Amino acid sequence: MGTIGYLLDTHTFLWAVSEDKRLSSSARTIIEDSEINLFVSVVTAYEIMNKYRIGKLPGYAYVAENYASILENFNAIELSMNMKHAHYAGEFSWTHRDPFDRLLAAQSHIEDLTLITNDQVFDTLSWVTTLW
Repeated sequence: MGTIGYLLDTHTFLWAVSEDKRLSSSARTIIEDSEINLFVSVVTAYEIMNKYRIGKLPGYAYVAENYASILENFNAIELSMNMKHAHYAGEFSWTHRDPFDRLLAAQSHIEDLTLITNDQVFDTLSWVTTLW
């Protein structure tokens, strides 16, 4: 595939850990394969906690309140954010203004990771490889 691994979008991570039926079979197959490098960004931790705090994720209290232990037991590598990610996320031209999506797009591009997402907004970025 040319990539070194896969980066989970926030909803993908939430759906995977909650065994939500909305997770595609392709995404589920990759997530369950212990031989594949899966990454979960620190951006996802921030997005989950922020949205939970303001009441946008009421069904995910368990995930928000136990995020660290869930991630530790999940078959994924924590992807830190660095200056290069932040700079690129703020720099590239894209009408989509969601800061979480911008950061995940930048990280997936810079780290050469396929973004596992159901969000079609990423389809407008020819330099982001997605899978669903």
